[in-house]
Amino acid sequence: MDGQENEQRNTGDADTPATGRGRRWALRRRGGDVSPGRGRALALTRRVGVALAVVAIALAGVVIGTFAGGRVQTDIGPFRAELTLAPALTGGTTVDIPPLGALHLDSHDGPTHLTVGLGALDQRRTEALIGDPASISRASQSAVTDVRTGVMRLGLRTAGATLLVTLLLAALVFRDTRRTAWAGGLALAVTTGSLGLAASTLRPQAIEEPRYEGLLVNAPAIVGDARKIANDYTKYAEQLQRLVGNVSQLYTTVSALPVYEPAPGTTRILHVSDMHLNPSGWQLIRTVVEQFGIDVVIDTGDLTDWGSEPEASYVGSIGLLKKPYVYIRGNHDSGKTAAAVAQQPNAIVLNNSTTTVAGLTIAGIGDPRFTPDKETSPAGSGLTKQVADQVIGAGDQLATTVRNSPTPVNIALVHDPASAGPLSGTCPLVLAGHTHARQVSKLPQVPGQMPTQLMVEGSTGGAGLRGLEGEKPTPLSMTVLYLDKDKLLQAYDDITIGGTGQSQVNLERHVVRDPKAGAEVPVTPTPTR
Repeated sequence: MDGQENEQRNTGDADTPATGRGRRWALRRRGGDVSPGRGRALALTRRVGVALAVVAIALAGVVIGTFAGGRVQTDIGPFRAELTLAPALTGGTTVDIPPLGALHLDSHDGPTHLTVGLGALDQRRTEALIGDPASISRASQSAVTDVRTGVMRLGLRTAGATLLVTLLLAALVFRDTRRTAWAGGLALAVTTGSLGLAASTLRPQAIEEPRYEGLLVNAPAIVGDARKIANDYTKYAEQLQRLVGNVSQLYTTVSALPVYEPAPGTTRILHVSDMHLNPSGWQLIRTVVEQFGIDVVIDTGDLTDWGSEPEASYVGSIGLLKKPYVYIRGNHDSGKTAAAVAQQPNAIVLNNSTTTVAGLTIAGIGDPRFTPDKETSPAGSGLTKQVADQVIGAGDQLATTVRNSPTPVNIALVHDPASAGPLSGTCPLVLAGHTHARQVSKLPQVPGQMPTQLMVEGSTGGAGLRGLEGEKPTPLSMTVLYLDKDKLLQAYDDITIGGTGQSQVNLERHVVRDPKAGAEVPVTPTPTR
């Protein structure tokens, strides 16, 4: 009788999976003995799988929730704007100003990108702006508060949307209250952590160095005046007010775009180089000269390709600029090219000489070589000793001229940056070209002498026909330099236009914090003979 009861009890235990002991006994009966270690490993694997699933659901909820709910509409000054958050590998802010273009600001770090889309103008406010110009200033003064309020609303809305989406996803997938709660909590932590990282790394001064993409004619008005930005770069509120004010004027001016007078004492220089007979380069130069209020144009050579007499007619557009045009010969320019430039009424050709124009003392020397055929050009086969003696020797000659100048030289011009080394300490700024690649660096400083900055321009002509040889055409590039009343570089705008057949415009502003020390850039190596 006892045996039957024991057998029934054992059978009942095996058939009753409701208890942990029953399940373990069933495993032993059906699949053999399972060691305690293996059981713990299976349990750990299962827990890890569940944890990974919770993390995956939480991250999916964050991404979907951010795209779905990370947007609010708000009034910024006279505009009806839309603020949008999106997951991104790097932070930053984009201010879309259709149809004029966009400003890109390196405003914060973290995996969130903010887009501020300035949309339609409120009709009532627009009429008030047109009727009362002072209302532009009043409207722009409220911009900082409007943006701050909108961003706070955006953050709360994004956090709520990601939490709601994650809870719904987790409930559908897990059908378990505890796992759903864990996923929701994790999603909320990720969202608030990302927003907190953006807030803690906020760089208000990023408004002073925007990168503009859009129509070139609008760039100077939207970006603003360099001197004001250089002097007030810590005043975020004032910069934002000025930005919104500029855009407001662009939208409400019908006859012409507004032109801002340069700050007192500011000199604006347009640096071009390596035109290589590209006719579209002249139109680009004229546009920048007019829109940016340029005082003087500096050309560091290679206007032509072969330096032939028929090519000399290409330089006739110099006279149409109506601004002083300071030029040095490049290795593709012949003596005939330089003579044709000198015949232009506004042109000044330098060859180991100095000139004073627009309040600046400029020294320059032409390239010692004439190598129009790149297949046989010494420069095309590397900086050999022979080429080094020529190129660096030209820099030595110009350095002597600069030192002997009766007035301090503000800018020195060479075609090949390899000529710049001997000029270190003789003047604060050296401009060059030749390489078709933009570069900003410092020359190795001579003890006891001033620091000298080297700025190498890309090709304003997109390298001419050879610019089409690669997979993508070489972009057209030029730089606007802003010099303060002491004739020191305080800011510069890099302008890049997509190569032949392309129309994308990119403008990137750089502000020099300490004009006496120069821009914070690497030191360029000095070539050896």
